[in-house]
Amino acid sequence: MKTTDVDMAIADQISQFYADPLGFVMFAFEWNHGDLVGFHGPDDWQREFLNDVGTAVKDRKFDGVIPVDPIRMATASGHGIGKSALSAWLILWVMSTRPHSKGVVTANTGDQLRTKTMSELTKWHRRCITHYWFEMTTMSIAHVSHSGTWRVDAQTCREENSEAFAGLHAASSTPWYLFDEASAIPEKIWEVSRGGLTDGEPMHFAFGNPTRNDGSFKECFGRQSHRWITKQVDSRTAKMTNKKLIEEWLDDYGEDSDFVRVRVRGMFPRGGDMQFIPGDSVFESMKRGIGRYLGDDPLICGVDLARGGSDNCMIQFRRGQDARSEQVYSIPGEKSRDSMRVVSLLTTVFDRHKPDAIFLDETGLGGPIADRLNQLGYNVVGINFGSKADDSKKYSNKCVEMWWRMREWIMKGGSIYDEIRLERELTEREYWHNDRDQLVLTKKKDMEVSPDWGDALALTFAYVVPKKEVQRGMLDSAIGLRHNLDNVEYDPMDSMTVDY
Repeated sequence: MKTTDVDMAIADQISQFYADPLGFVMFAFEWNHGDLVGFHGPDDWQREFLNDVGTAVKDRKFDGVIPVDPIRMATASGHGIGKSALSAWLILWVMSTRPHSKGVVTANTGDQLRTKTMSELTKWHRRCITHYWFEMTTMSIAHVSHSGTWRVDAQTCREENSEAFAGLHAASSTPWYLFDEASAIPEKIWEVSRGGLTDGEPMHFAFGNPTRNDGSFKECFGRQSHRWITKQVDSRTAKMTNKKLIEEWLDDYGEDSDFVRVRVRGMFPRGGDMQFIPGDSVFESMKRGIGRYLGDDPLICGVDLARGGSDNCMIQFRRGQDARSEQVYSIPGEKSRDSMRVVSLLTTVFDRHKPDAIFLDETGLGGPIADRLNQLGYNVVGINFGSKADDSKKYSNKCVEMWWRMREWIMKGGSIYDEIRLERELTEREYWHNDRDQLVLTKKKDMEVSPDWGDALALTFAYVVPKKEVQRGMLDSAIGLRHNLDNVEYDPMDSMTVDY
């Protein structure tokens, strides 16, 4: 690449921003022009963050030889405040002002990394005045002439990929890490990355919704707070957030609910001692993408019947670890009073999906509906939520037993729809033990929101359904497919919940 006088002028100007990331952001992009019309620069919280980074750089006075203390910055926030844009600016600032710097960017899922973090970087890279210095791919950005020593790589945060976070070998420059949705980054990744902060002018930036009450991200604000520059950003204070939606959340959940604390206020959840399914486990289950299953895993359907009113009849499918590939159906309560109409709608759904087993809530009106469906030739098993559990020593009734199995499945890798309604149903239920030491759950009528969807999912755990009999070649093919997909992160599907 031939160097021109213009190139030298730009490089000279960029060098002035070594300790001034805000100055870089204001200089490097054409604010209020082109697709940035109406945007005049970073939001207030972003400006404060960038200024704090600049101050930390000045304080350390790195001379290119003697290592300095790491710059560690952790930001817990609500949704929609502009974390991805700030992450892109930081990446471009480090790359543009620090020759031969090396960075690793990761996120809680491959999908988040690809479609949010790196996608946002691609957008800002195109706008940046130094864009022609660097070549951008889906999962990396590198200097056009020094791609081996001056680069940033996006790495998935699976524990088996931890070696990618080891020492970055940029002793005369800046080795650095950026964690997006840091609450869900495995502890092994945090541990290995600490070893990469021992030379040069190291930096570690961690952003995320504070979904977990434990782990390294939480410790940034607790036991390790003396080592980190921390910020908590309320979504209501950011310019670009959807204020109307936030007001709806406040009305629905309340200012001090864990939902609002995490998703709006940028505060860690209280995580009540009696919460049955941990909020962070539900959050991680929603972000996994399509779950894993084999060719002989049965397709199981759970049907929670409504009794009219505000409750909905919910139809949920699950196959192996996957409860989001098949469509979810919701029949409004006012349309479920006519049992024959419900039977007709259910047969339409069953014929479309052809489940191997159907577990239907037979409480009340459900018994006759289950009988009629069986008369029509469908493999329906009626389940009474209040009946005796298979393990009556441990569970107070069948409902508790099903919810416990669902809880274990969620915490061990199950994948569910990324829907606020489902999240609320799963996280609001509490538990205790009765005088017989049986596990008891909050009754449906005592909950603020009826767990119709949660009950439908729980019904898919009513009993163990045998593996399907498939031809050996078909099963081997399915196993091979799952093996090949082990390192693939799926894009999240759009919500497919429909009302009849």
